[in-house]
Amino acid sequence: MAHFSKVPMFSKEDFDDWKIRMQAHLAAQDDEMWFVITDGPLKILKPNTAIAITDGAPQMVEKSRSEWTSEDKKKANLDNVAKDTLYKTLDKNTFSKIKICSTAKEIWEKHIQICEGNEQTKENKLTVAMQKFENLKMKAGETLNEFDERFSSLVNELTALGKDYGNREIALKVMRALPKE
Repeated sequence: MAHFSKVPMFSKEDFDDWKIRMQAHLAAQDDEMWFVITDGPLKILKPNTAIAITDGAPQMVEKSRSEWTSEDKKKANLDNVAKDTLYKTLDKNTFSKIKICSTAKEIWEKHIQICEGNEQTKENKLTVAMQKFENLKMKAGETLNEFDERFSSLVNELTALGKDYGNREIALKVMRALPKE
């Protein structure tokens, strides 16, 4: 059963959050929607009756369109639904970069490439974020809540880039970042 909740709008600045929200949103639309994004359009299959079953499992072949049931048509259309959902989230500039993609999987992968960059870009982002972490200090006039929000955001950014600090390291960093008073 489809859930028609508000589609998370794309923001390059909040890409990591958007990606998580989109994964949840697409999976909520249909149990198999996320497989369309990760594996590509679903193939509608049937057992191959032209060959004998030897190992207990029938070999599968694609059904012709004329053989599709209503359920098959819904599954085959999931790629179109996913593409439509992804298109609706994008601004004009981002859409112009991915509109040549033909499947939802291609759109997703191209979008990640645009927003996250290649391995060198990711490595550079990680280096910058780690430097920010090492140099982090509570600012004069900053409240604990403001510092906590800034600190948590930085730790989340590092985690998204593949760097995990242990609880002990995080606690020590917080203690060093706070002013003496």
